[in-house]
Amino acid sequence: MLIYLRVLKESFNFAVSALINNKLRTFLSLLGVTIGIFSIIGVLAAVDSLKQEIKGSISSLDNSTIYLMRFSFGPTDIPQWKREQFPDVTFEEYQYINRSLPDAKATSFILNVAPETVKYEDNNVSNVEIIPVTSDYYEIEELQVVKGRFYNEQESASGAPVAVIGDEIANNLFGAGDPIGKKVRLYGRKITIIGVLKKEGMGLFGNSKDTMVILPVNLVRRVYGDNNKSAFPAIIIKPESGVDVPEFVAGLKQKMRTYRGLKPDEIDDFFVNQLQGFTDFIDNITGTMSQIGGFIGMFSLLVGGFGIANIMFVSVKERTNLIGIQKALGAKRRFILFQFLFEAVILAIFGGLIGLVLVWLISIFASQFTGDFEFILSSSNVFWGMFSSTMIGLVAGILPAISASKLDPVEAIRTGM
Repeated sequence: MLIYLRVLKESFNFAVSALINNKLRTFLSLLGVTIGIFSIIGVLAAVDSLKQEIKGSISSLDNSTIYLMRFSFGPTDIPQWKREQFPDVTFEEYQYINRSLPDAKATSFILNVAPETVKYEDNNVSNVEIIPVTSDYYEIEELQVVKGRFYNEQESASGAPVAVIGDEIANNLFGAGDPIGKKVRLYGRKITIIGVLKKEGMGLFGNSKDTMVILPVNLVRRVYGDNNKSAFPAIIIKPESGVDVPEFVAGLKQKMRTYRGLKPDEIDDFFVNQLQGFTDFIDNITGTMSQIGGFIGMFSLLVGGFGIANIMFVSVKERTNLIGIQKALGAKRRFILFQFLFEAVILAIFGGLIGLVLVWLISIFASQFTGDFEFILSSSNVFWGMFSSTMIGLVAGILPAISASKLDPVEAIRTGM
C-alpha cells in the first residue's frame, strides 16, 4: 500500500513540475476548461436564480390557490378563436361560489385594471398598480399591514372610498408623515388611506406590493362598469388545508357549469387555473432551460477537453526521452501513466476552479446592480462543475497517459537523441 502511495505522490510531483515549467501551455489549457465550466455553471446559476425569484414572487400565495377566469395560465388544447368567445366571470358568480362552495377557506373577486395616477396635495405618483378586490383577498394573499388596517367586509360590499397602499406609495406621497386618515385623489374621487403594507422589495417582473393601491372592488366596479373589456375579472379561491384539491376543483367546475347552464356535451367556457400547475409549468420551463444551457456549455467544455488532450500528446512527444530514461531506471508503467493522468486532471480541476470563481465574482457584481434580484451559486452547481471538469481531465488525459506508459524504453531514449 505504501508503495502505491509513493508512486502516486511522485507522479503528482512530476505532473506539477511539468505544469510549472510550461506556463504558456498550462495557461492555454486552463483557458479552455475555464470557459467551459464558466458557461455551464453560469447558465445553471442564472436559471436557479430565475426560478427562486419567480417562486419568491408568488410565495405569499398557497400552491393550492385557484384562479377562476376565462384565460388559462398554461398551454391548452382549446383553439384561440373558441377561447376568445368565453365570457368573463361575474361578480354574481363570485357571490354564488362564495356562498355555495364547501371547503373554501377564502374567496375573492378581483378586477385587473390599468395603472393610474394617485395624487395627494402637490405630490403625485404615476403608473400605480391598482388592485380592486373583495375583503377576503387579505386572507388569501396573507397581506401584512404595518400601519392601520385592511378594509372589512361591509366596506368591501358597499364600495367604501378607502384604500390600503404599499410602502413606496406611502413614502412618495406622504414622506415621513403618517398616511393613515389622509385623503388621496384617484378616479376623480377622494379616497381615505386606512392601511399601509409591509415593505416587500421589487419583484422579478417589476411588480411589487410596495407600488400597489388596494381598493374595494365594488368601488372600482362603479367606475368601470361590469361590461368594460379593459378590466377583466377573476375569482380567487383558497381551499381549506387538507382538502382533496382535485375533488375540490371538480366540485368547483360542476358548480360553474350548473350556474352557466352548460349541457353535458358542451366544454367548459372558463378555466380553473391552479397555482401549483403554474409553478410546475415554471419548473418545466426552467428545467428545459437548464438542459439546453448545460448542453451548450458541455460543448465548450469538450473543446477545452480536446485542448487538454492535444497538449498532453505534445507533452508526451516532448518528454519521450525522459520517459525512456525513467523506464530504464526502473519506473513502472503505472508511474508513467499516473504522471500524465495527474497532469491532465490537475489542469482540468484548476480550470474548473477558475471558472467557478469567475461565476461567483460575476454573481456578486450582478447582484449589486440588479436591486432585489439575487444570483445564486448553489453547492450542487459547484459540485457538478468540479465533477465535470475532473471527468473531462480524466477522459482527455487517459489516451496520452496510456500511450506514454506503453513506450519502449530503448526506442524512447533513441527517439530523443
